[in-house]
Amino acid sequence: MTWKNTADRWGPVSQLFHWLIVIMVLSMGTVGLVMTEMRNSPDKVQLYLLHKSFGLTLLALVTLRLLWRLFAGTPLPVAGTPRWQERIASLTHWGLYALLFAMPLTGWLLNSAAGFPLRWFGLFNLPAIAGKNHGLHELAEDAHELLFWTLIALAVLHAGAAFYHHLFQRDATLTRMLPRRWLRDPTPAEDSRNAA
Repeated sequence: MTWKNTADRWGPVSQLFHWLIVIMVLSMGTVGLVMTEMRNSPDKVQLYLLHKSFGLTLLALVTLRLLWRLFAGTPLPVAGTPRWQERIASLTHWGLYALLFAMPLTGWLLNSAAGFPLRWFGLFNLPAIAGKNHGLHELAEDAHELLFWTLIALAVLHAGAAFYHHLFQRDATLTRMLPRRWLRDPTPAEDSRNAA
């Protein structure tokens, strides 16, 4: 088994990064929406601290994923995919990367501009990337929210395209991002029975 990506599918390292990031974005998005509606309390503070720590973890994971992608390459487009779909898929991927970087960075910026310390799971402090500034804090907060909804919209488009290819085009676009053990290729005998 190769850890790197092959010409026809994403390797296990890329798959692990992909699904970890999906789970983190969904979890952080849910927590982010809940915590902003909470009344001020110690629980709200703890939730914010957890959200920030996971945001920094996401930033590290996305960086590692991008470095791995540059090292391990990418699969070739699925055979028969029109050129315009390849271009949209490529733009969507790079847009998702940009948003996955921008989200935690704007969170870091708004935290810095608010004058709050930034600790990663209570283990160590990270430096502020801006001085305390109310106007910058408000701007970064608006940008963070806008980027979140843009990320969700683009992720839904990305997932929708994968399911469209799987259900209607019946190609390997979705399955090549899934572990092989989750897939069971039918034997020729099963194929003939299904065709009958």
